Amino acid sequence: MSASEHRLYFMLQRVAHRLKKSTDAALKQTAGLTTAQAAALSIIAKNGPVTQRFVADKLSQRESAVMTMANRLLAADYISRKRSASDGRAWELAVTPKGSTALSDISAPFGEINALIDESLSTDEIKKLAGSLGKILAALDE
Repeated sequence: MSASEHRLYFMLQRVAHRLKKSTDAALKQTAGLTTAQAAALSIIAKNGPVTQRFVADKLSQRESAVMTMANRLLAADYISRKRSASDGRAWELAVTPKGSTALSDISAPFGEINALIDESLSTDEIKKLAGSLGKILAALDE
């Protein structure tokens, strides 16, 4: 059967939406973050200090969207922002101690979501699904 006959796009959308909604609720309660903010904060922590453009590229987002997200993270004192020493037009973002604490706090909600997936699928199914989703992403990147 084809992807259309299985309504795969619709199912992927529903699963993604429900996973995001559940995770957003858990992250808000635990660390005051959305899934997108947690992703940005993780990128900044792993690679920082980084420019807003770097974060935008990693998230496949427009820089203006990352600027809005960065402003929220700044207001919550999860990150700091300063002008780049090498490019006066660019802002560099770095994680604050409060942001590091928030990153520690988000591991439990993500662990619960991953446990749900682990309980729903066999190890072989997880491996096949990950490979299949990777192929779709690669095709979309072409």
